[in-house]
Amino acid sequence: MLWLATGADSCACTSAMASAANGDSGRASTGAAGALLVIRIILGRPGSAHEWQKCRNPVDFRHMDAHRVAVLALDGVLPLDLGIPVQIFGERSLPYRLTVCGPTEAVRTDSGFAIAPCADLAAVADADTVVVPGYEPAGHRPPEPVLDALRAAHRNGRRLVSICTGAFALAAAGVLDGRKATTHWWYTAALAADYPAVRVDPGVLYVEDGPVLTSAGVSAGVDLCLHILRRDLGARTANEVARALVAAPHREGGQAQYIQAPLAAPDGGSLAATRAWAMGRLAEPLTVPDLAARAGMSERTFARRFVAETGLTPLQWLLRARVELAKELVEEDAHGLDRIAERCGLGTAANLRLHFRRLVGTTPTAYRRTFAARS
Repeated sequence: MLWLATGADSCACTSAMASAANGDSGRASTGAAGALLVIRIILGRPGSAHEWQKCRNPVDFRHMDAHRVAVLALDGVLPLDLGIPVQIFGERSLPYRLTVCGPTEAVRTDSGFAIAPCADLAAVADADTVVVPGYEPAGHRPPEPVLDALRAAHRNGRRLVSICTGAFALAAAGVLDGRKATTHWWYTAALAADYPAVRVDPGVLYVEDGPVLTSAGVSAGVDLCLHILRRDLGARTANEVARALVAAPHREGGQAQYIQAPLAAPDGGSLAATRAWAMGRLAEPLTVPDLAARAGMSERTFARRFVAETGLTPLQWLLRARVELAKELVEEDAHGLDRIAERCGLGTAANLRLHFRRLVGTTPTAYRRTFAARS
């Protein structure tokens, strides 16, 4: 038995299932591909929500109650999809209490090993947020006890989240009926065909429809989890976590999140350096000719490549970058709106209010009331 210590409140226990000496051989069998592994994830023990980890820009959440997050691992769970919410919501400096749960003592993954969740389906009933990672095969209908647990959580007003093909479990439970949803682009047609009551949108990274949130595949799960952090704790906290993950903090703004999926530049080129240059000069009156000149391209070529890489026109991207900066400055509560508008390149407080309301879905003043005290 090997214990890997990762902190006072989280650990992983890895056991080779082929070894009868561990006394676990009856819980899973070993296939021809090799021994199955069981990884026991124990996170969020009592008291962990108040043992705060030091960070570069600490945010004090001790006045907040711990928000319970249950990550529901189903048979065939995709390890990467499972790891995303565990990594993000398991961060000890945040006010979440994470539990990995499953319908059985050992849950087979799609990669040839098994995990031993630390809780059963009762954790779904106890959670404030339930996350269903992707699993294979996507069309496999989860057992009725799983669907009943998801239905009950939905009836009780819990927030339900799916990553990648986890949307099929929510759809099978009837949670997505009449709602907009998405999944990995490879499976959007299958989701729409299997569940015609679901309004499947294949062209977005994630969708928020009331208390139900669904993401596309793989890295879109990171986008969705960061969006949830931004909703719960504000832009600054979400951006700090994104930096720790070496991930884009926010690929689009707005309260109703419908993000155009970014496409790679057709020739493999990158305008990342130009965007980074612009991010350091948002207070200046940047124009498309300025950006194109910085990139050493004609305006037409630059605009075409910019849309291919980001899914946005240069001016749309600039506006969203400026509003994102405004959100952080509003949270700091240290400047008036006129000064914030000037620092963000939005000109006037009236212009700031207009674009903030359109992209964030609320006013700067209301946003400050929600998040300034927390950050």
